[in-house]
Amino acid sequence: MQTPYPALFAPYTLAGKRLKNRIVHASMTTRMGEKGRVNERLINYYANRAKGGAAMIVTEPLSMASHQHIPYKIVVYDDSELDGLKRWADAVESHDCRLLGQIQDPGRGRHEAGRNPEAVGASALPDDLSGTVPRPLTVAEIRRMNDEFAQSAARLKRCGFSGVEISSGHGHLFHQFLSPWSNTREDEYGGDIGGRTRLLSEMIAALRSACGRDFILGIKLPGDDGVPGGIGPEEAARIAEHLTANRQLDYVTFAQGSHARSLEMHVPDDHGPRGVYLPLFRQLRPAVNGLPLIALGRITDPAEADAVIARGDAELVALGRALVADPAWPLKAAQGRAHDIRYCVSCNNCWYLGAAFHQSLCCDNNPRVAHADEVDYRPARALVKKRVLIVGAGVAGMEAAWTAAARGHAVTVFGRSAEIGGKARLRAQLPGGEALSSVYDYQHAAALRAGARFELGIEATPADIIKLKPDAVILATGASMVAPRWLPRDARELVPDLRTAMRELARIKTRQRGTAMIYDMDQSEGTYAAAERLHQLFERVLIVTPRDVIAEETAMVTHQGINRRLSKKVIKIKYLHEIRWSESMASGVLELVHVYSGAMLRVANLALLAYATPRAPNIELLAPLRDAGISVQLIGDCAAPRAVMAATREGHAAGHAI
Repeated sequence: MQTPYPALFAPYTLAGKRLKNRIVHASMTTRMGEKGRVNERLINYYANRAKGGAAMIVTEPLSMASHQHIPYKIVVYDDSELDGLKRWADAVESHDCRLLGQIQDPGRGRHEAGRNPEAVGASALPDDLSGTVPRPLTVAEIRRMNDEFAQSAARLKRCGFSGVEISSGHGHLFHQFLSPWSNTREDEYGGDIGGRTRLLSEMIAALRSACGRDFILGIKLPGDDGVPGGIGPEEAARIAEHLTANRQLDYVTFAQGSHARSLEMHVPDDHGPRGVYLPLFRQLRPAVNGLPLIALGRITDPAEADAVIARGDAELVALGRALVADPAWPLKAAQGRAHDIRYCVSCNNCWYLGAAFHQSLCCDNNPRVAHADEVDYRPARALVKKRVLIVGAGVAGMEAAWTAAARGHAVTVFGRSAEIGGKARLRAQLPGGEALSSVYDYQHAAALRAGARFELGIEATPADIIKLKPDAVILATGASMVAPRWLPRDARELVPDLRTAMRELARIKTRQRGTAMIYDMDQSEGTYAAAERLHQLFERVLIVTPRDVIAEETAMVTHQGINRRLSKKVIKIKYLHEIRWSESMASGVLELVHVYSGAMLRVANLALLAYATPRAPNIELLAPLRDAGISVQLIGDCAAPRAVMAATREGHAAGHAI
């Protein structure tokens, strides 16, 4: 069968090694390794992306030098893990997929809480985020480190790897040597461009000498690190031209952002365009001396990727988050099944949970990451067909619906709204949320294919459910924001929760006078997306919170984007303030009180007040159904209010459990 994406699926050759298509899995930290060792879950993750059709995979950073002691990074600097490395390589290469190990060191870079007392770097200058000050590497240490990198790369080759990639962006150690902002050395590894690139030039020479020409050697360079005094596109071009002049490399790609306020550039989200960095890649392409270029940066759709190759913007396309969401992305694209892809929604929770909570890689839209049967997953049929009733058509209920129906159960879904998606649907209609619709769109299509029946626009009562005599009931009825204590009970019709307010405002098209105010105790990304929407509708927007920060429960990269956008739009924030309810509300004046000092200020011309607060589960159906002897399971927010990832995971598990 001819693929609808001929450019994307044309073969290519690097270092004499054939790639079956132009799709590369960009390096993603999985945190699946244990005590430096390869395990089955790690192998599953990479083997699944190979089975799913990627032509080349770049691993997460490996421990390639003896000073690198991070438990989840696989040890390569000695022979202790040769068997694991061989099994890893074979699991990937046996699927006609080239496996490359990544060479990287964070140096002073740190986006976790606290500082790293063991950090090494180019110069004794603080990390722009954590304040970590590294110990400058000596010349002898630099040369010993490069020698260890070369020996480790040769070890990977012996174990069956096809190459290595040097990660020199993102504010990591090699980037720190390249940038005049972080490198103030006065020896041969600092100063002019020749000095600042010397570490990498010597590393490339050592790697090539140790591994030969039949070993893929790629490099990721900073394209625009977003740091004043750092590496912008012009300096990036100079660096790229200098390092590629002798053509010892086999490919080049460019990373954006750094360990600074520009970290968000590293993983662009839905607030920006797709393929956001393609113009920059076109600008930098002439600087790589004709070497193959790998494009990356929020390329999520096969048509987008195919166009990159067809236009000649790059020879290869790297997908990271997109292949976490669906390892069979290439396979489905090649078969003309792009409609069946579980798309990345660019939420960056995969990045966040690893960076902030040290969890292994997971995904909002893929509850089976690293399962052995993850690729193009189809549930096994149930031994006994049951009548299953699901109440709630949000993400949790929809995931349970398609999974249970695909297993052969007779599934009926009741939804109070006339449309599927629940709160995710509302979020998808706000700034930066459009991609979220792909989660419930996929679930709906899969459920319909499997024969699930939908009863929408109906609020099911206990009597309705009991009358249907279900074998099992899954409640996915969500949660509701709790009215703040300052809001009198008899005034709650006047002050809506933020979700209700945004639904009611959806029909307003003209700009309103006055100030729209959000009382924020929710701290989630959707609250600030709502503020941006209110900015389009009202003269002024004010966020009031009794906390000393906003967006506290979001990824650092998401937090940065929120603060940047709110600042540019002049959406004001009053920290450490509570609302005092008073009679002045009737005249559009709201009183705010500082939580510590008690000082009061007044906000006039109030046009809208809404609250975003923690949520209480909607479990009114639970007791009467259990009293009737019906088996009931709670999933998603009605089990415990959380985010999309918990909803898909629990919905998926519930569909399997019946």
